[in-house]
Amino acid sequence: MCDQPMGKISKADLHACLQNGVIDTLIIAICDMQGRLMGKRLTREFLLSQDLDHGTHFCNYLLGTDMEMTTPEGYQHMNWNQGYGDWLAKPDWSTLRIIPWLEKTAMVLADSVDEKTGELIEIAPRTILRKQLKRASSLGYQLHMASELEFYLLKDSYEEVHQKGYEHICLAGHYNEDYNLLQGTRNEPIYAKMRKYMNQSGILIESSKGEAYTGQHEMNISYSEALSSADHHVLFKHGLKEIALQEGVAITFMAKPDHRWTGSSGHIHLSLWDQEGTKNLFDDPKRTQPQMSEKMRFFLGGLLKYTRDFSLFLAPNVNSYKRYAPESWAPVNIVWSYDNRSTGFRIVGKGSGLRIENRIPGADINPYLAYAAMIGTGLKGIEKQIEPTEEFKGNAYQAQNVPRIPASLAEAIHCWANSEIVDEILGEHVARHYELTARNEQQLYDRIVTSWERARYFEQG
Repeated sequence: MCDQPMGKISKADLHACLQNGVIDTLIIAICDMQGRLMGKRLTREFLLSQDLDHGTHFCNYLLGTDMEMTTPEGYQHMNWNQGYGDWLAKPDWSTLRIIPWLEKTAMVLADSVDEKTGELIEIAPRTILRKQLKRASSLGYQLHMASELEFYLLKDSYEEVHQKGYEHICLAGHYNEDYNLLQGTRNEPIYAKMRKYMNQSGILIESSKGEAYTGQHEMNISYSEALSSADHHVLFKHGLKEIALQEGVAITFMAKPDHRWTGSSGHIHLSLWDQEGTKNLFDDPKRTQPQMSEKMRFFLGGLLKYTRDFSLFLAPNVNSYKRYAPESWAPVNIVWSYDNRSTGFRIVGKGSGLRIENRIPGADINPYLAYAAMIGTGLKGIEKQIEPTEEFKGNAYQAQNVPRIPASLAEAIHCWANSEIVDEILGEHVARHYELTARNEQQLYDRIVTSWERARYFEQG
């Protein structure tokens, strides 16, 4: 029976809940290139009369748009000449769960599939991650990962922020919130609801805390297998925004909402395990701190060597690059160290908890793409036995003669377009698709006149 279900449920549970009316809506969702959930709400009556295993149709333009849902030219599979046809959203029933903040609602994530061939759509973010996980599995590896996401809570609603022209935004607080329990208490009713709802939906939140600016907060999602972790990441972001809508407030995961504010990070933790998921292959007890195994060294070597090439997946937007500033808690140099928050890669934990923390991504990442970039380059490091550079000691913001994170989206596009390893890991078609997306974003930004420009040049220019 399905009385008051919580968390993840089976397809059989869903059918029982539909029959007795406990659930009357099923959301089926895919993740687009920008990391947003897109999909449909299916009714109880339809679901009781149909088998959804085949999937539901969606217009293929959803994987060829920009942030504002325009339809740029140049994409191979989605254009007006081909009429913007359909692909299938095929449910992955292992992701089925109750959504506690929505009434009588369940959600299932879906893979993007070509109805004619039954094959996964190669440019879809979830497919890109699946490809790297399949490669890892063929080598006898399993990846465990987790996201740490920072965000800003605003007293204004999304509609009010929009009506203000995204200026004079009212932050939820009035002083630095980092670890400050008193400041955090001001918004605890909302944060408590977010933690409760996430845990009830099967997305385990380990903790939440104030972050390094007024109204900024962080929540840590529990470690899990890589695909599940990426699923949790997109559901978490989507869910927090929906809860904010219900509360009449706003939340932003923008990497740098204001040049005066601390940027919001999306740190990624990763470790490499055996096929059974019983042994952390990064750990070598015979070595001194950090107890890096040979595989961990080579994996880290791949990350360090190819981070610039894959910056588009770690910092996907024009705004992403404004987060990188000296002594801002966001790294600028691609170096590593043990438990050093000034570096791009921080080694933390010990034993089964030994892992790499990638501090380069912001909270605006698409997790499927960022995870795929880390896995693909790390595995390439093992394959090529790439030794990492020496551990950096001291303030990494002052490091000289080391690789730097690209300073702009334009520089990241150049790194991507001139990289052989991007094509090798992703395939040429996928690489060109995401390059076009980035170029479209840069070209649009280059044409826009900002309020900063008017204030600076209107009278005196």
